[in-house]
Amino acid sequence: MVDFSLWDILRNLLLALRWTVVLSLIAFVGGGLVGLALLVARLSKKPGTEPFVAGYVSLFQGTPLLMQLFLAYFGIALFGIKTSAWVAASAALIFYTSAYLTEIWRGCVAAIPKGQWEAADSLALSFGEKLRHVVLPQAVKIAIPPTVGFLVQVVKGTALASVIGFIELTKAGTMITNATFKPFVVYSCVALLYFALCFPISLYAKTLERKFHAIRA
Repeated sequence: MVDFSLWDILRNLLLALRWTVVLSLIAFVGGGLVGLALLVARLSKKPGTEPFVAGYVSLFQGTPLLMQLFLAYFGIALFGIKTSAWVAASAALIFYTSAYLTEIWRGCVAAIPKGQWEAADSLALSFGEKLRHVVLPQAVKIAIPPTVGFLVQVVKGTALASVIGFIELTKAGTMITNATFKPFVVYSCVALLYFALCFPISLYAKTLERKFHAIRA
């Protein structure tokens, strides 16, 4: 047993916390880009795009993130491609995040009155111009609160990356527990650090929701 003081435990957990933050940002930004591309493809109503996007969303929403992480880590290796926990965790979380963001944003676009689309049609705007100048600017105002709120789920979802050996906050907590035999102290610190990371995001999401609700009212 290693004799770690409370400060030693916190210091090591804080070092691991940065990788939780980095992985969360990779998942959120990457998932946002993929999700936006899927949303545009679905709205374009080109042949085959809507069933493909719907299937993609159903697949990644209907399967546990844990299984997706296992498949990304062990499945890629079946094709003879060497992968790391970093790559597998990033890929799985990007796909997972993109599926949810696509649906969140689709709902926000659906909330735009049909008259806005018809007005854009009357101006003979192209599909891209309708999205860029009419629909998306209005949808963004609706989408910001739930999108920021979903970021909390992404942050907590990174904890599952520990099962494939990615050393983030949860994995570091397990390693420190094995060295110190102080599970209650270590995991209490882990929980507090997750709370310190997620609570401000949740609070900001609620503030944005109230703000945009007041604007729409």
